[in-house]
Amino acid sequence: MKSLSSWELVRKGRIVPNTTKNALETSLKKLVAQKPLDKITINDITSDCGISRMSFYYHFKDIYDLVEWCCVEDGKRALQGKKTYDTWQEGVCQIFEAVMENKTFILNVYRCVGRGKVERYLHKLTYQLIVGVVDEKCIQADLRQEDRVFIAEFYKYGFVGVMLDWIEGGMRDDYEKIVEMMSITLRGCITTSIHNFQELRHSDNKI
Repeated sequence: MKSLSSWELVRKGRIVPNTTKNALETSLKKLVAQKPLDKITINDITSDCGISRMSFYYHFKDIYDLVEWCCVEDGKRALQGKKTYDTWQEGVCQIFEAVMENKTFILNVYRCVGRGKVERYLHKLTYQLIVGVVDEKCIQADLRQEDRVFIAEFYKYGFVGVMLDWIEGGMRDDYEKIVEMMSITLRGCITTSIHNFQELRHSDNKI
């Protein structure tokens, strides 16, 4: 039985809005399972899903722009609001799960495009998670926005570094154990960082 193209799936309502982007994503991931990313062309993708090159360029400037969009969208779906102090560990675990579910795709991007592309994707994703936690803990704290951003950025790099090492190792290690160790390491750290900045700014105001 002939399989339906991505665009046919869109027309039949099996792919919902954003329809064109979703169709392009589906075709890209299908093709990545068949050959290296650097061997895939825009024509390959558009031919597979029945969408014109003009439509592709309306949404994305190149394949790597599509790759980044796919990664970020997968991450957003994985997080689904898990950006509070009580749920951040679950959020991190779901990011690991999203990467694992797209293992072939992520490893292909990592090996063909480079660590930098995956790193940028993870930076965006983990920052969204951590800044949500920081903002929640700052509800009762008079902390400057630049301090909140610095705290979120600082912990973001730790999260991403651990995840990149895991990806580079072929995702063989148990990510649930990794998340547990991260949780133990970071327990109370964000709260302490916020308190330390408050103390610093309070002292500055006294001078």
